[in-house]
Amino acid sequence: MLSRTAAALVPCFGRLTVTLDADAELASGSIVVANHTSLSDPAIVLAALHRLGVEPVVMAAAGLWRVPLLGRALTRGGHVPVRRADPRAAACLQDAAAALARGRLVLIYGEGGIPDFECATETPPHPFRSGLARLAAATGAPVVPLGQTGARRLMPGGGLAGLAGLAGAPLRRPALRVHIGAPVRLTGDLPTATGQAHRAVTAAWRTAMHAGRAPAPAVGATV
Repeated sequence: MLSRTAAALVPCFGRLTVTLDADAELASGSIVVANHTSLSDPAIVLAALHRLGVEPVVMAAAGLWRVPLLGRALTRGGHVPVRRADPRAAACLQDAAAALARGRLVLIYGEGGIPDFECATETPPHPFRSGLARLAAATGAPVVPLGQTGARRLMPGGGLAGLAGLAGAPLRRPALRVHIGAPVRLTGDLPTATGQAHRAVTAAWRTAMHAGRAPAPAVGATV
């Protein structure tokens, strides 16, 4: 439901382009890891993946389950609440591993949160937390790097500034770009594996940043 809703709404606010590496693959039981820059980028990522026929299980902040309607949609979709600084925090990795075992794709944000809003300028992915590497080590799942840009222009911050940006987006129609890289198998200890994932997502982000200037294999039309 969330993926279909995002796919319907995102093109109303911006021009979404999805590109892939030639050897990109979204196989069942994969972990998709994306960079996090705005409150709006989960919708952009879900819309991009929906265009490719994928509806992932999303690992999201547990507080979202308290939002009316959204919380019920998250529960119905089998998405995974992430509770930080909570005795139940480890359960989210177990729930994500169970989803992977069922053949679902799991979407995780390696940074573990949105960096501080400094301006609408795009910045490279911030350092990753270890949860992604721990999930990959526990399950052996391949990691699919996803880089997205444009979300900060769609919703440049939180509070009134973010809502004002979102309200004006249908007129501005900012370019929203998502690039999916080839899957990687994380190796080594947790810091090493975390660094591998961060470099792969940063490379996908850089490709998305340059998608408007350099040719890349596109999926579907830009809308």
